[in-house]
Amino acid sequence: MRKRNRIIYWIATLWLALGMFSTGMVQLVKANEGVGGVESMTHLGYPIYLLTLLGGCKILGVIAILIPKFPVLKEWAYAGFFFILLGAIFSHIATGDAAKEILPALLLVVLMILSWYFRPTDRKIVPLIDESSVR
Repeated sequence: MRKRNRIIYWIATLWLALGMFSTGMVQLVKANEGVGGVESMTHLGYPIYLLTLLGGCKILGVIAILIPKFPVLKEWAYAGFFFILLGAIFSHIATGDAAKEILPALLLVVLMILSWYFRPTDRKIVPLIDESSVR
C-alpha cells in the first residue's frame, strides 16, 4: 500500500507541476493563446498585469512542491494553488463559460488534492504535540 501511495503521489505531483509550470510560463510571457493567456484573462475581465503575478507564483509554487524538505513552504504552495485554481473555476462559471473551459482548472484541482493527500511523511508538517495525549 505504501508503494501504491508513493506512485499516486508522484504521478499526481508531476502532472500538477507540469500543468502549473506550463500555464505559469504562458502567463509570464503573456502569450495570447493558451490556458490562462491574455485572451482568456481579458475574457474573464482581469487586467493583463495580473498575469505576471499569477505566472510567477505558479513557477515558485512548483519549485516549492518539488524540492525536498520545507514542509511549511509546501503547505503554502498547495494552499496558493488551491486558491488560484478555485478562482479560475469560479471566474469561468461566473462568466458563463462552457464546461470545456472549466475542465483544465478542475483537473489541476483534482491533481493538487491527490498530490497533497498522498504526499510522503517527510513532506508533511509534523505536529508539535502528540494528539493522543490531548483529551
